[in-house]
Amino acid sequence: MSGYARLWATDPAAWERAGTAWRGLDAVVGRRVAGLTAGAGRLRAAWDGPAAGAAGGRLTALRAELASVAPALIEVEQILAEFAGRLRLARARLAGAVDRADAAGLLVDRAGRVALPPAPSGPTGVPPTAPGPTVPARARGPAGSGPAGAGPAGPAGVVAGQAAEAARLSGEIAAALALVAAADREASARLGELTTAARTGWTTPPPGYRPPVGAAPELVRRWWAELTPAQRRWLVGHEPALVGRLDGLPATARDQANRLLLDAHRERLLAERRELLRRVPAGPAELAAVARVDARLAGLAALSDRLAAPAADGAPRAYLIGLDPTGDGRAVVALGNPDRADRVLTYVPGMTADLADAGGELGRAARVAARCAALEPGREVSAVLWLDYDAPDFVHEAYRARQAEDAAAGLHRFQEGLRAAHEGPAARQTVLGHSYGSLVVGTAAREHGLAADALVFVGSPGVGVDHAADLRLPPGQVWASTAGDDVIGLVRPPVELAGRAAVGGVLPWLAGEVVGRPDDDLWFGRDPSDPSFGGRTFPSGRYGHTGYWDPANPSLDGMARIVLGTA
Repeated sequence: MSGYARLWATDPAAWERAGTAWRGLDAVVGRRVAGLTAGAGRLRAAWDGPAAGAAGGRLTALRAELASVAPALIEVEQILAEFAGRLRLARARLAGAVDRADAAGLLVDRAGRVALPPAPSGPTGVPPTAPGPTVPARARGPAGSGPAGAGPAGPAGVVAGQAAEAARLSGEIAAALALVAAADREASARLGELTTAARTGWTTPPPGYRPPVGAAPELVRRWWAELTPAQRRWLVGHEPALVGRLDGLPATARDQANRLLLDAHRERLLAERRELLRRVPAGPAELAAVARVDARLAGLAALSDRLAAPAADGAPRAYLIGLDPTGDGRAVVALGNPDRADRVLTYVPGMTADLADAGGELGRAARVAARCAALEPGREVSAVLWLDYDAPDFVHEAYRARQAEDAAAGLHRFQEGLRAAHEGPAARQTVLGHSYGSLVVGTAAREHGLAADALVFVGSPGVGVDHAADLRLPPGQVWASTAGDDVIGLVRPPVELAGRAAVGGVLPWLAGEVVGRPDDDLWFGRDPSDPSFGGRTFPSGRYGHTGYWDPANPSLDGMARIVLGTA
């Protein structure tokens, strides 16, 4: 079979299922490690002396060897999932080319070559021979008609236009097949390296230096590049808390490390819950604290379910780039590998966002990615939920910029890390802030600069500046949308609200005239949706403060087109 025929016949989901099966072996390894640990404990209690010490040492070595396999199992699943994703991408590009060939009345053979249909005076009824979606020989339209760009009206112009279109579509099909061939070579090489490691040893301790958390992403990238695969696996298995937090590392390494920490995070939360319930009598404060722990446990469970879910219906694989269950809880999750995608969205949610609601916030990022896929099926897009800051829980916190200022450096470093870790040509990076999250994005851009090609604000209470030019990006790449029924448009600075209330008590008709800032100013500066801000806007229907991601809202299309760079 030709590469074209094989691509139509290949089922990407089969590769994903194989990856899921490999990942499932992690549970088997975990049970074996637990069994060895329990056996070693019983041994120590019942046996002593030199032989007992030697046996204990051997059990410890076996336990360490088994534990070292866990990162490799996750790595196999990553490789197969990414290979499946590239197969889907290539098939989408192939299907698009075949559909356009069909619309132009062209033929596609089994090798993926596109050709003109037989001339009217020649043989007719030539059957298509390509497997999968094929292009029939179709009756032409009215005399002189042809596909767009066919050139001058008349038979010669139509034929010349069709020939040019056939050559272009042949090139698109060849590019899709080249993508599959490259993905196959890469996956084979990575799996081959793992096979060799299985014989020679999974891990090797690296040199002593470690970049600290918060180090410059470019420094982190260079350090990682100097390590061998075995040294990297050692770090993932032995120091996952460090690897999982370093901006500038590949998403695959951070995902492996943070997945290894999931059980430990869960156990710490359960221990915290047990400790709270031991306090007798448990008063309202303790019960409220237990409820907060339960909410984080539920959020962690929902996140774990999404991480374990196979990529059904072409949904992208999830990468756990960051996780911290302390406080209200934080999470950074990418849908699709941001290091491979050529379009990367970072979504920063607003007030009340925490680990308990990470699943819902991730769903918003997923909807933008899905709309991107619908608009451009052959485009590789990654959508990242960046919930790595302490979002305000109450209004009295949300009218202060302190939490946005605290988050700004972290968002700046994360975006720099995406740029440093990216493979191949730089991706188009878009940062989207909703509600208070738009202030986080604006503050980071103003104070530190953001590695971004576009900024998007929806439902914004102001972004910390009065003009788009102050965000260190071309104003033409600063976008905003506010729904007509979004209550955020009614908020004003607290000083203004207090002043209006005081004046309004005596002279109500003067309250709006003598106190406060202009009506286009919100809590944190000028409304970015106002023309005077100097950015660009896109429409939203009347779906309230949280409805920008509603499937029927035109704002969803607007966000997707900005991410794609076609707005």
